[in-house]
Amino acid sequence: MRIDCHVHTRMGKDYMDLANYDPVRFRKQIKEAGMDGLAVYSPSPKRYEYKTWEERMKAGLEFCKGHDNLYPFYWINPLEEDALLQVDKAIELGYVAFKIICYDFYPSDNRCMDVVSKIAQRGKAVMFHSGICWDGRNSANFNKPSNFECMIDIPKLRFCLAHLSWPWTDECIAVYGKFNNDCYTKTPETCSEMFMDVTPGTPEVYRDEVFRKLILTGYDIDEHLMFGSDRNTDDYSVDFIKNWTNIDDELYAKYYKGDLEKFKSNVYGNNFFKFIGMDRP
Repeated sequence: MRIDCHVHTRMGKDYMDLANYDPVRFRKQIKEAGMDGLAVYSPSPKRYEYKTWEERMKAGLEFCKGHDNLYPFYWINPLEEDALLQVDKAIELGYVAFKIICYDFYPSDNRCMDVVSKIAQRGKAVMFHSGICWDGRNSANFNKPSNFECMIDIPKLRFCLAHLSWPWTDECIAVYGKFNNDCYTKTPETCSEMFMDVTPGTPEVYRDEVFRKLILTGYDIDEHLMFGSDRNTDDYSVDFIKNWTNIDDELYAKYYKGDLEKFKSNVYGNNFFKFIGMDRP
């Protein structure tokens, strides 16, 4: 079962314009792209056509309703005064994980740490944007991978850094090495667990270098790497996704020296279910 762990909810120019949305076409695109399911992120807290977080929360769930193998992630702003309430409500309504982008705050901000701690206590995972963010604002410094070392202080958290933190990919790999080969392997009963999402991110010209380092550095990445596309639900481009999976598969074959099919099965599905804490269907 192949899962795309990084898809944004958007349907036409009005973001959730159901009149312009064709669910049959969408399901066909998923199949033609070689995927069986998707992690679908609720609308962003920065989408101002939504007056309340309740509207955004409902919109994300409404989109996933009636589709097989769509896994809703709630996009939360941990600086909102009622963010802790939002965590509980999202889980109550059926969200399986959370997404956070640190637009104008560091991950170590106490308000963010409190929300992430609450998520971990409820047994859920967090997908963080990491790396430069094309958001039209001065936000890059908040999203450098070393800033996420603070997650080491949250017991039993499962978190993922998206995009391999491009352009700070070496730093991302180093941070992962600290979590996986130092902390997590020594104190798994208390330490947080870090995953990496290979979503571009990394432009094609960098991909060989990044994957070579990622695989040959020697860190145990087999159970913590996930595929994502960063596509939208109104433009789930089959050609785009096939192009990237072909590039990635060639690089895995080039550099990975173990059981290649098992490794790819993990990257394209098994690790996603480990991340969200669910059994694979």
